[in-house]
Amino acid sequence: MASTVDKSKRFVQRVIGRPEDPTPVVTLKDWFNSFTSNPRRDALRYVESLFPIVGWITRYNLGWLYGDVVAGLTVGIVVVPQSMSYAQIATLPTQYGLYSAFVGVFLYCLFATSKDVSIGPVAVMSLTVSRIIAHVNENHPDVWPAPQIATTVAFICGFIVLLIGLLRLGWLVEFIPAPAVSGFMTGSAINIVSGQVPGLLGETGFDTRAATYKVIIDCFKFLPVTKLDAAFGITGLVSLYAIRYLCDFLSSRYPRRKRLFFFISVFRNAFVIVILTIASWLYCRDRKSASGKYPIKILLSVPRGFQHVGPPVIDRELISAMAGEIPVATVILLLEHIAISKSFGRLNGYKINPNQELIAIGVTNTIGTVFGAYPATGSFSRSALKSKSGVRTPAAGILTALVVIVALYGLTPAFFWIPSAGLSAVVIHAVADLVASPRQVYSFWRVSPLEFLIWAAAVLVTIFSTIENGIYTSICASLALLLVRLAHPRGQFLGKVTLHGNRTTSTEVREVFVPMKERPGVLSPVKVMPPAPGVVVYRFEESILYPNTSLLNDAIVDYVRTHMRRGLDMNQIRLSDRPWNDPGPKPGHDENAENLAKPALHAIVLDFSGVSHIDTTGVQSLIDTRTEVERWANRPVEFHFATILSPWIRRALVAGGFGIGASSSRAPAEIAPVVPYRGGRTQFDGQQKTADIEAIEEVPAKEDEAPIVPEDTPFFHFDLVAAVRAAESGLGIDRSESSSFVKGSPRVQTREA
Repeated sequence: MASTVDKSKRFVQRVIGRPEDPTPVVTLKDWFNSFTSNPRRDALRYVESLFPIVGWITRYNLGWLYGDVVAGLTVGIVVVPQSMSYAQIATLPTQYGLYSAFVGVFLYCLFATSKDVSIGPVAVMSLTVSRIIAHVNENHPDVWPAPQIATTVAFICGFIVLLIGLLRLGWLVEFIPAPAVSGFMTGSAINIVSGQVPGLLGETGFDTRAATYKVIIDCFKFLPVTKLDAAFGITGLVSLYAIRYLCDFLSSRYPRRKRLFFFISVFRNAFVIVILTIASWLYCRDRKSASGKYPIKILLSVPRGFQHVGPPVIDRELISAMAGEIPVATVILLLEHIAISKSFGRLNGYKINPNQELIAIGVTNTIGTVFGAYPATGSFSRSALKSKSGVRTPAAGILTALVVIVALYGLTPAFFWIPSAGLSAVVIHAVADLVASPRQVYSFWRVSPLEFLIWAAAVLVTIFSTIENGIYTSICASLALLLVRLAHPRGQFLGKVTLHGNRTTSTEVREVFVPMKERPGVLSPVKVMPPAPGVVVYRFEESILYPNTSLLNDAIVDYVRTHMRRGLDMNQIRLSDRPWNDPGPKPGHDENAENLAKPALHAIVLDFSGVSHIDTTGVQSLIDTRTEVERWANRPVEFHFATILSPWIRRALVAGGFGIGASSSRAPAEIAPVVPYRGGRTQFDGQQKTADIEAIEEVPAKEDEAPIVPEDTPFFHFDLVAAVRAAESGLGIDRSESSSFVKGSPRVQTREA
């Protein structure tokens, strides 16, 4: 029975082409083990990671409490007028902005990995919600009320983002670069500001949801019909900027009182709204018309407390009606939040977990629908305010939530007289900061002109079309640039440069390999020596994947045909026997003499230091390259590989027939001491010297040694210098160097004897 099983195994191995004595390579079992060695422990850690508050709440202290109270109350004073203003952008009653503000700041602290981010209504998301409401009402008029549409958007988008976070797919956000995000945010900010100017001036009679450029034109056209609202709006906007710049000036003039002026500047939103509300009450209370209207547009009645608490009403037909708008809303929801949280993490010296942040805003929006909230995400202006106020932990959101509750239950009668023009001034003042500064735009141009074009395209499309098209343009342009860079990477043929240390203080001499083609701005003009005749050294600066494999093949084959000797004497071949695509020499041209002047190809050395992946098409391209150059040379050609970064690359190359076989190299093998590891540190016999941790300790090679690269793959080398030495040694070039050893010490060093 056993012999039958063995015969069956051998038969299957012959059918699939498995070698009888395969070279040891990494396996799928190794891949699975790399993820987890203790599934139960990792599952518990995963559950614990869902609630970051557990990691810091037990260490909460009075010092943290002071900072959180100050920051929480400060943000609360700002979030109340802002959330009501943003609700107007979303074409919702103002109380829905307060609902979103409360849920956002309260729930976020339970799941947050950022202490600075403040969740709640934001301008761009509010504008997106207003467009979704308009889209649904246009196709299904008077079927669903605006609040139900908004809460459905929050539920669906929140659930999608929550799922992305739970599945740990937050890396998808990384496909959208910073210039694309900045361009979209800049275009959206200009869109929002232009849409709020009519409310600021009291202009009516045109569509403020049209394309940005149309709204700007209409704002100028309708200036003659400006109403009294402009007196409140312009006064409020000028006051906001005046207080801000005055406090900034006084802070620089009197540094010792900088914190005092900071808080005075923070309260400017609430201060201006209070003054405008009092002025509105004094002017409008006795000027109510017979039809019940007032001389200026005011908020009127705002319901007290949470009036819409209950299970969310999710209508399948409504989901179908808005399905086309959900992707844009989801992208905005997660993109803006991740960008803000990463920004403040870098600013304040901590690292956020993008997946956990997605879970946080997913839970916030999903549960927020129970309170009637519409989509909420991270706010740049309030997060900056929270950071500058000295916040210590995410618990500051609880204090902000208390301020919102006080406003909902105690201040709603005063909201009656708030002028809408004043809220427009608050929106314009807050959103204008989202426009990229000239310095930032110029930095995009200096770093990458192509990414600057993506930024400009996102801004222009958003202004002349819609926010949705601006998002799609920035994402598609970014992905297109990524694919172009992947499909057309750089590759360089390398030569040798000998470097000397400072001759007065050091006698060190070492060899490095640099591009043979001069690269201005990267290297000084130095003398680059080509490899030994018959050896080609090539570096590919990208993973070898199916979009770019033809470039690798073309580069090497074309170079070999141009610079290396052809193995056959084509003068002895009749014209009728030549390939159809080889016309032969021109009349009077001695092809053989020119061919004999070139060196015979012996070896090709590929530097894989920039290659992190190789796929099936890439391996096939290398096989084709080997076939073509061997046909040209009319002899076997060695392929040496240096600095293979991944065991899976090694596995793929071995499967393609590379790395194995007998090498003509006479270079000695590089060996290293084989010693056991204990607790992540190398353990040596005897007591280690620790007097000087920077000192290099010479440890003599011991008998228990092994090659640093397995002997069964003699064409794979530890570094490029070793690979080129091995390739050149096959040509019979004498080398005085002996083998290289890796000497063990508290820090592993490499010494070339």
